[in-house]
Amino acid sequence: MTDFYSIHSKIYVAVDCIIFGFDERGLKLLLIKRDFEPGKGDWSLMGGFLRYDESLDNAAKRILHDLTGLHNIYLEQLYTFSDPERDPGERVISAAYFSIIRSEQYNETRNTGYQAKWFPLKFLPDLVFDHKQMIVRAMKRLRRRAATEPIGFELLPEKFTIPQLQDLYEAIYQQKLDKRNFRKKIFQMNILEKLIEKDKSGSKKGAFLYRFDKERYDTLINSGDHFNFL
Repeated sequence: MTDFYSIHSKIYVAVDCIIFGFDERGLKLLLIKRDFEPGKGDWSLMGGFLRYDESLDNAAKRILHDLTGLHNIYLEQLYTFSDPERDPGERVISAAYFSIIRSEQYNETRNTGYQAKWFPLKFLPDLVFDHKQMIVRAMKRLRRRAATEPIGFELLPEKFTIPQLQDLYEAIYQQKLDKRNFRKKIFQMNILEKLIEKDKSGSKKGAFLYRFDKERYDTLINSGDHFNFL
């Protein structure tokens, strides 16, 4: 095969994945401990290099599946990080993606080789290269998306209580939300299905369980309305 571009420099292309999860302790990130240089022994986002025969999107899906074993999860390209000095090993451009999964979906026993661990957003360890910048940018994008699309529901179990939903949005925005206003906004959109079941883990009286109704959401959007949480 003729090398038409032989006079140009070779540059590596990497894909780094920011994986958000949520449980009763709040919003968190899945990180791995690097077992190779540069940065061996440091905490890092899950990443890998683009293969010759795949697109960036397919590379991100492959990397996520390698770590989590999951398919068909929320995945969005975030930004391309290209500072010439970002990686001390080589000239590497990184396409960052972020995904959101339910914490219980991740099987910790699947990938012990990666030494993967969940970290609360408030207590992240030092990270290699520019991975902290990637996380900051991903949080800003997540907040924008959560205000205009129901992607936050990806982080909840199929059945959840309204307090659990409010806890999630408070974790995303890192601030307390007024309970009455929160309930009013979420019920006005009519995108939740109320179940007869109750979660009694917090009290004898319990709290009703709900689930997200995608058909109602699609009807809302098709009618010209918007998911406007803020």
